[in-house]
This record gives sequence, structure tokens and C-alpha cells, in this order.
Amino acid sequence: MNSLEIPDKPLPEPKNVVQYRLAKASRYGFIERDGSLKYDFHCHTRNGSLDARVDVLEYARLLKEKGFAGMMVTDHNSYRGYREWLAVREETGGLEDFVVLRGIEYDTLDAGHILVVMPDEVELQVLEVRGLPVRRLTGIVHRCGGILGPAHPYGAKFLSAMCSKRLEREPDLIHEFDFVEAFNTCERPESNRKAAHLAARHGKVCFGGSDSHKVDYIGMAYTEIREPVTCANDLIRLVKEGRIDGCGGTEREPKERTPLWAATIGAGWRIYNRGVAAARCHARKLGLREAGFYG
Repeated sequence: MNSLEIPDKPLPEPKNVVQYRLAKASRYGFIERDGSLKYDFHCHTRNGSLDARVDVLEYARLLKEKGFAGMMVTDHNSYRGYREWLAVREETGGLEDFVVLRGIEYDTLDAGHILVVMPDEVELQVLEVRGLPVRRLTGIVHRCGGILGPAHPYGAKFLSAMCSKRLEREPDLIHEFDFVEAFNTCERPESNRKAAHLAARHGKVCFGGSDSHKVDYIGMAYTEIREPVTCANDLIRLVKEGRIDGCGGTEREPKERTPLWAATIGAGWRIYNRGVAAARCHARKLGLREAGFYG
């Protein structure tokens, strides 16, 4: 296990001491506790993400075999993977003692990828249409009782909130987030250390997720919670109460990229993201009107 290193200087203590202990636990890595349960809160399925290779049922079975209590499906701008799970559960009864939660990894216009968890009874079509500005997204999610936080906040610049110009210009936006993904298997150790330190500095609870798109990385990251989570509403409540106990895992072997490659991909992604966002403007407006957010 690749635990997060303890910093030379102590982490600054937020006002909420309980939150500090939780953030510190995730910064120092996994701490075994009696009765603790492990969940992967960043999972991509081939049913809902074009770049993923694992069927949602296979994903759930593999995690259960590895001792996990559950997972959250966080496909890119889509709930198709979760809908497939509902169909499988209806047909087969699902998996005993294993929960699959509905989440989404949303592509914002200006702050990279944001993980969103909505109450079980709330369905918003607009969350399946990429391109909302991050401040608009936070307002919609919170008004409907949901929670959200940056995925891999210090990862690739064009995908990560804390590397975006929006957060650089408006650093107060960090206070709008309910949690921080402090451990991501697909990130480098330094990126995860920065993410965990960010959570500690601002008193945010920490999520851990594999961000796995293929079998190789399934089960390599987790969020630790002592209380069973049976639905999204449970998770939302526990996050708001600060009762997420820690996270950790193992980073995958880094893929070496040249600065030129990173710059080229980043520029191409920004053009693509803004182009798709513009093309889907009408669909976004329809979704906002349907939800009562657009006059």
C-alpha cells in the first residue's frame, strides 16, 4: 500500500476539529478500525462511459470479492451505468450485502470534473448535459439537497478544479464544495498529497476512489465509513455530519508524458469541451427549465 506521506509541518487545523481528524486520517492513509466498511466512490462502467471497459455488474462483483461494501457509479455526464444496475437488480436481485449508489462525474465548463451525488428521489436531466459553469452547478445541486466535490483536484490541468483559471480567479469557490476527492488511484502521489492537504486546510471530508475504467485498477482505492450506507441519502447525511472516517489506496504506475504531449492534449480538450458545451446549449436550457432553474 502506498500511504500518503506525513508532511514536515503539521497540517493547519480548521475550526471543525472533527473534520480535521477525518482529513488527517485520509492524508496519512488507511487506518484499520473494527467494523469499518470500504466503498469505492469513483467508478466508471462501459454502460455509461465511452472510455470504460467494465460492465457495472462485473465491477460490483469484483469489488465485493475484494471485501468492499459498495460502490458509487460515477460515469461521465451520464446515469446510464446506474440505470443498467437497476435493470440488473430488478432481474437478478443484485448482490447480497453490497450497495451500488448513483453518482455522476460532471464536466463543467470552467473547473474540470466534479463528482455529484443527488438525493435518491431527485432526478435532474441537466446533470446529463455537460457544460454548466461550476458556480451554477453548485447552486443547482445544493438547492436540490445534493452534495458535490472536485474529482482529482490537482490532476491534469484541463480536468481538475484546483488547476483551473476559475478557481484561481475565485478561490472562494472551494467553500461551495462538500467534500474533496483526496485519493485517486489514477493520480500521482504528489497530486493526492495536495488534495488531502486541501481538504485539511478547508475542513472538508475526504473521498477515495479508484477512477477505474478497466479491470486492472478496480479495488485500488477506497473510502472508509463505519456506518453502513444503504442509499445516496445515507451518504449525503454522513458527509454533512462529517462522518466519513478516511480514505486511501494504491496509485497505479504513472504514465510518462512529455510536456509537449500534455500541452497538446490540454489545448485539444479545452476546445472539445467548450465546443460540446456550446453544441448542447439548447439541451442544457431545456434541462434547466424542466428543473425550474431557467426562466
